[in-house]
Amino acid sequence: MSKHFMFLIKYAEIAIKGKNRHLFEDALCKQIRHAVKNYGITGRVEKQPGRIYLETEDSETYDDDRVCEALQHVFGITAICPVKQIPVMDFEELTAEVVKYVEETYGKDCELSFKVFARRIKRTYPQDSQTMNATLGEKILDAFPGMSVDVHEPQIPLHVEVREKVINIYSLEIPGPGGMPVGSNGKSMLLLSGGIDSPVAGYMIAKRGVKIDAVYFHAPPYTSERAKQKVVDLACQVAKYAGPIPLYVVNFTDIQMYIYEQCPHEELTIIMRRYMMRIAQQIAENSGCLGLITGESIGQVASQTIASLSVTNEVCTMPVFRPLIGFDKQEIIEIANKIGTFETSILPYEDCCTIFVAKHPVTKPSAKVIRASERHLEEKIDEMVKTAIESAEMIWCK
Repeated sequence: MSKHFMFLIKYAEIAIKGKNRHLFEDALCKQIRHAVKNYGITGRVEKQPGRIYLETEDSETYDDDRVCEALQHVFGITAICPVKQIPVMDFEELTAEVVKYVEETYGKDCELSFKVFARRIKRTYPQDSQTMNATLGEKILDAFPGMSVDVHEPQIPLHVEVREKVINIYSLEIPGPGGMPVGSNGKSMLLLSGGIDSPVAGYMIAKRGVKIDAVYFHAPPYTSERAKQKVVDLACQVAKYAGPIPLYVVNFTDIQMYIYEQCPHEELTIIMRRYMMRIAQQIAENSGCLGLITGESIGQVASQTIASLSVTNEVCTMPVFRPLIGFDKQEIIEIANKIGTFETSILPYEDCCTIFVAKHPVTKPSAKVIRASERHLEEKIDEMVKTAIESAEMIWCK
């Protein structure tokens, strides 16, 4: 079982944030602490100039793989490097430590190719980067006759960083998810259904540093408790990347039935969607969100044509983020598989949207016509919307 206690965490986009950089670094440290705690890992996160370190405590319950799995759920991280960290020492001692690292990591009989990537951040260190590259490479070849140098595509990229107080030695860079740390770019409300698309949309917006709240429209008895639990499970899966998500469960049955009774059936989907957006926006405003998020993709279904999206958007004053707008279904499925939501999304439990779909839904709705149809709802709809919002159940998904 591979076991390191120090992990060097690299980031990219944060590094260009100028005077606000420390705010993004602090947000990233907070998310790292949250992620490792969720995985039962005890450790200390330390921020240094240009670097973040996670130092874990010895434990029988986790190894490098589990630590890296936790960190691969943290947006803002571009690479995770298990490191051997030693105090700054003279070059002869450093050479011995590097040779020891290679033997411990790859074995005395290693026959892989390598390249040394030395970096001298401590400018007072006597040897410069080029000298360290050449000398360390020579010593490794002497110690391991089966190894060879490959400057283009080495099997072992051996990094030696001489920093002000410590020296980092590492050869493995495990890719992180990239993006920006959650919480660094405000908060938005995700309209979450039990389908494939909306969890992916939430993941993609969270990747840009946006904290996620979510709202789900439940329609008992037409939708079952299993359908509701499916959405809770999806929110929990997204929460592995986005952090804890408050999920607002809105009882939409009475509103749906009222629309069904009062409005033309070919317009049902659009009108229902408009009321979902109205309710989602009100809950979003109440919870301090700055935008709405949907999983809509142009032309995927009748309610997602350009004309339909335009009519739906009319009822919103908040910005509506649609990260999947230009994706085809297969591209969305690939991301769903990557983040672990696909198998849950395809469970055969109907949501409220699919129950009331018209046989021939309008694909080029007119906003004027839709507004005229909605006037048939004026007697009761405002009170029904108010009741739906006030009676919404909130579930924490972690």
